[in-house]
Amino acid sequence: MAPEESQLIEGTEVRSYFVRQRNALLVRADAGEIFVDYYLHLHDHGLRHAEIPDRMLKETLVAMLLHGTSRPWTESIAWTINFQDPLLNVFVALDNKLATIAGNVFTKDVRENTVSLFYSDVVRSGEQARRSVVNFEGSEVFSAVESYYAQSEQRLARFFQLDEEDYVFISAQPDCDLDWLGSLTTEAVREIDKSETLSLLETRRYRWTCGCSEERLLPMLATAMKTDRDELFGGNEGIRITCPRCGAGYTISRAMIDKLHEP
Repeated sequence: MAPEESQLIEGTEVRSYFVRQRNALLVRADAGEIFVDYYLHLHDHGLRHAEIPDRMLKETLVAMLLHGTSRPWTESIAWTINFQDPLLNVFVALDNKLATIAGNVFTKDVRENTVSLFYSDVVRSGEQARRSVVNFEGSEVFSAVESYYAQSEQRLARFFQLDEEDYVFISAQPDCDLDWLGSLTTEAVREIDKSETLSLLETRRYRWTCGCSEERLLPMLATAMKTDRDELFGGNEGIRITCPRCGAGYTISRAMIDKLHEP
């Protein structure tokens, strides 16, 4: 999708700027609209997360929006962040070509490790998928992403929350003034348009969309469908399956599976 086409999409607006003389990329977003989409999604599917997992998923959505806007239009990105304290996994996926984002948080059956792990999977059109895995300390989402940048991207990156829904991400570019970037405070970032020269690079818009459906989730049952279907359904006319990407629930009926296997 070309940048000019994205302007026609309703959704959360994210703007990127080049900070002149400092050689840094600044990305800013008001996350209010994506949070509304997220909560509407939860409501539509009868879902509710506890306070801490809810906050951590929202922060990961914000971090991905800001990071994704700094990446090429041909990239799709998925993060899985394994926190050990609290013990949970946060998953968020963003598709730049479709301008979509979705995510989920898992608090059950989470593997315990000696360290917290950050998995980043990137697919760029025409290229093989790439995975990076780094470890990090602590229980803060933005610190985890900053650790990912330091280890995998090998450059300095920082997040700032200016208001309840107003976030800024600044990452080092070649010949960046690292002392300046490392010393920035939230108060300084609030006034950065007055103290620095910012050049608008582009504006993107993203909307909450997973793209899951009953048909797309059927392959999850492929192995079980090869055995006794009566055992699979347990005497019921339908079974409930959950999308691992966004948590949406769907009922798969016997009729759907029978139709799938019609000659």
